[in-house]
Amino acid sequence: MIVRKSPMEIERMRASGRLVARVLASLHDAVRPGATTMDLERRARRMIRSGGATAAFKGYYVPAARKKFPAALCTSVNDEVVHGIPSRRRVLREGDIVKVDCGVLLDGYYGDSATTIPVGRISAETERLLRVTRESLDLAVEEMVDGRRLFDVSGAVQRHVEGNGFSIVKEFVGHGIGRKLHEEPQVPNHVDPKIRNVRLRTGMVLAIEPMVVAGDPGTRILRDRFTAVTRDGSNAAHFEHCVAVTENGPRLLTVA
Repeated sequence: MIVRKSPMEIERMRASGRLVARVLASLHDAVRPGATTMDLERRARRMIRSGGATAAFKGYYVPAARKKFPAALCTSVNDEVVHGIPSRRRVLREGDIVKVDCGVLLDGYYGDSATTIPVGRISAETERLLRVTRESLDLAVEEMVDGRRLFDVSGAVQRHVEGNGFSIVKEFVGHGIGRKLHEEPQVPNHVDPKIRNVRLRTGMVLAIEPMVVAGDPGTRILRDRFTAVTRDGSNAAHFEHCVAVTENGPRLLTVA
């Protein structure tokens, strides 16, 4: 069942989203050669706690992994697509890219957002990967209008990504969000006939999150049972925003 939110609920989700945005902005400043992904985790935990919220991911049970996620952040480096676990041993190096995914629960409502951060100088092709992925998210957000359909959102991502020679990871999707971290509907980044092409209505809030790779789209899960990596070792980018359908058009909730 798709749960549509009232204006008051959207305002509460805006507060959650604003906190997530502040955390991610702070982590941009912390990403540098020599930092570890655990350094990012510690900073995020402090900010979430001081913001009066709870880390949404830490302790979240993942059926496919058959265990709970152990951290507040997902930190996925280079060929790691999503769900990387922060570690003291994972040292960031010049030319890396790190995907940082953060979720919080504040006053009963969730916020969820992700960004891909370059570590120092990166190659021109990797910068193009990040740019195209960001642009595909922006194009998807523009489709979050009452009366349009889910595949307008999904198709906007797919056309832009594939039109620029990159590939879409199809195993992972975006989602509805609200009082639960993951609500209906699923939000694929490609037109998937197996998913119902629902009509968008005012009050719907979706977490849209393109996951894009430079090479083949195939992925595999590492032995930790969480981290998804590209099969061919190519780099991956990931950006995410929570977006509400309102009477005045799309509203980004996960911005500062």
